[in-house]
Amino acid sequence: MDEVGVVAPGRVAVVTGAASGIGLGLSRRFAAEGMHVVMADVEEPALTAAADGIARDGGSVLPLVTDVADLPAVEALRDAAVDAFGGVHLLCNNAGVGGSQEPLWEVPLGDLEWVFGVNLWGVVHGVRAFMPVLEQQDAAHIVNTSSVFGLFAGSLGAYGASKHAAVALSESLHFQLREAGSHIGVSVLCPSAVRTNFDTSARNRPASAGPAADADATRAAQQDLHARSAPMREPDEVAELVVEAVRTSRFYVLTNSVRDTAIRMRAEEVLSGTPPTPPLTW
Repeated sequence: MDEVGVVAPGRVAVVTGAASGIGLGLSRRFAAEGMHVVMADVEEPALTAAADGIARDGGSVLPLVTDVADLPAVEALRDAAVDAFGGVHLLCNNAGVGGSQEPLWEVPLGDLEWVFGVNLWGVVHGVRAFMPVLEQQDAAHIVNTSSVFGLFAGSLGAYGASKHAAVALSESLHFQLREAGSHIGVSVLCPSAVRTNFDTSARNRPASAGPAADADATRAAQQDLHARSAPMREPDEVAELVVEAVRTSRFYVLTNSVRDTAIRMRAEEVLSGTPPTPPLTW
């Protein structure tokens, strides 16, 4: 990596899920560093408002409505970023949704497709679309947003499974880039409770997904998990952790230590062969 680094004035960052929460915190932080920020989100009014706010503070931003579950849309995002700023140095595959916590054999198939489409395929699409551009830069880094629920024994149904997959994908990507001698760095962000709009992500559930699960029950369950994952962090605090991780080549990025016991417990259970202990009962 060169002396300038990835997070620096004039560099270009692409952030998905940028209209609110962690994505907005990242966008604000990168803009404050003097970076050009391409903000992508499926929610157009919120994205426009968020980008306008950063621009009023002097930031260089380009908002683009993007459904990360759609590969052509992510490829169009890449092309627009390169056309506007000449390259991309930092890719944050941050878009994510919650979805139903019903038993996997009962949850509507449309919910499964939506959750995996955003939380996993959105990361896959980002990596595949942007890799050729990142390889051309003198310094580059990928940050994939998973969840602390992607690090310990299965919970939250489809959501937890999709986040485990995002962690495994990031680990594989790291190994493959190192084997290829690439200069591109990788980090996986695994946040606990953060003050975001996660509890209401069903607002962006596509009609094509068909009948939805009980939204009120899903939201109540997610709020209960947040209450048990205190202390809740602010998006700007998480953004600071991400910047530090990129600058120091930190791979796993956690936002607090509340779930450390569950992470250790899972590793011990894997080695001992015992059934996983429900991680949210203590």
